[in-house]
Amino acid sequence: MALQVEGLQREFRFKHNGTTITLPDPDAGRSPEQVMQFYANQYPELTTASVGAAAYEGERVVYEFKTTLGTKG
Repeated sequence: MALQVEGLQREFRFKHNGTTITLPDPDAGRSPEQVMQFYANQYPELTTASVGAAAYEGERVVYEFKTTLGTKG
């Protein structure tokens, strides 16, 4: 029996107007920061966001983009 290696699917999330938006992975070869910049064309608040730590949910790795717009302090 051969050993089969499979990668985990990545998913990206962030809050937009109080709603959690889930974004698919556009390219597994990009870093989470590059994915964030890719989606910044659609969601301008991502231009000043940061990438949170990876969280594992079953067969997926979830990254949360932490936006700074509308926060104080």
